[in-house]
Amino acid sequence: MINPVQSTRSAYIKLSLFVFLFTFTWAASFGLYAIWLGDKAGLDAIEIGTVFAVNGVFAVVIKPVYGYIMDKMGMKKHLLYFVCIVSALMAPFYIWCYLPLLQAHFVSGIIVGALFFSLGWYAGVAAEESYVDRFSRLYDMEFGRIRMWAALGWATASSFSGYLYNLSPKINFVISSISALCMFGVLLTLKVDHFGKEENNVLSKEKIVIGDVFQLLRNRKFWTFALYIAGVAWMMFIAEQQFSRYFVTFFATREEGNAMFGYMSTAQSAAEFFGMMLVPAIINRIGAKQGMILTGLVISLRLVVSGLTSDPLIICLIKPLYGIEIALILVSVFKYIAEHFDKRVNATMYLLGYQAMIYVGSIVVAPPAGYAYQKIGFEHTYLIMGLTALLFTAVSTLTLSPCYQHKKTHVMPTHDVNHDAVH
Repeated sequence: MINPVQSTRSAYIKLSLFVFLFTFTWAASFGLYAIWLGDKAGLDAIEIGTVFAVNGVFAVVIKPVYGYIMDKMGMKKHLLYFVCIVSALMAPFYIWCYLPLLQAHFVSGIIVGALFFSLGWYAGVAAEESYVDRFSRLYDMEFGRIRMWAALGWATASSFSGYLYNLSPKINFVISSISALCMFGVLLTLKVDHFGKEENNVLSKEKIVIGDVFQLLRNRKFWTFALYIAGVAWMMFIAEQQFSRYFVTFFATREEGNAMFGYMSTAQSAAEFFGMMLVPAIINRIGAKQGMILTGLVISLRLVVSGLTSDPLIICLIKPLYGIEIALILVSVFKYIAEHFDKRVNATMYLLGYQAMIYVGSIVVAPPAGYAYQKIGFEHTYLIMGLTALLFTAVSTLTLSPCYQHKKTHVMPTHDVNHDAVH
């Protein structure tokens, strides 16, 4: 008979390794995506903004589909296997498909690239995070205990990706594909088969149906949550899309800037790693809503200072704050969703209400942001973004629903919160 403690520990180690390899795989190549689009594909700021916008369109479509599939499958890994296969194709895709298409048939290149990156990264990472959240709650762990290994994977890849990029981006792509094959192998050995059939506080025997999705869209809490994402998370992620291009301008040469960006991305990932260990305790004390408000304040500070500074040292100190923001927003959002939405639609809510909404921002805001970078400069654009995030953070203090689960002495209302959230 298998020892439950050993089984849990083995599953934790293997899932943590999978999360590490997944992030390592994409960080080694996709971490320098905006720079590659400019340097190797020859795109300007407006064209790069358009690429991110089309990527966002495909992500918005595919993410809810992934969420629905996740809620249907419970703890089955079929979707994660598919994501591994897509990731393993990164080197041949970048080298023999994506670059030639962007240079010869720009529109076709954008569309094919958007499909590939949405299936492998944009929706893939969302599916992976949703699986980790569900796993952690089933095993009564903190999400951050597993998700922190993603930060370490990004830090590890970032520590050398800038240097290798200066030699040849093809090296980065080959490393990513090899890592994805290793990731697939780890996933094959992961066993969590004692969950998924019985009713519990995370999984439901009554699986999601299409009607549940429409009920979710009629829920006021869904739209107040989406308002926060639109005003705060949009600014956070869209500002980051071309931040690497702004960052390198602070240094004497582009090569020095690329290398330094890699080092600061490592520092950012270290901040995220330790943030994932410490942030859950903070959110458990102050509550998910207050965690989301705190996230908005940190985002506003980073963007405003980024727009005001001209000092390379300051911009290097600013970069790691993004890692803290990632830890804050992910832990807060998962706890907020778990408290306010039915477990049948948990993954769908995350991939639709959070992940897909983020990429609606890429459709709506990325092209004008790219135009603004070119016409008024990065610094003025970041200042506007920071003030916008601050405004929506203030509004969200009134619109987000209060959270009570962090108050251990608080007596919960007698009605079923999750049931009311859907119905």
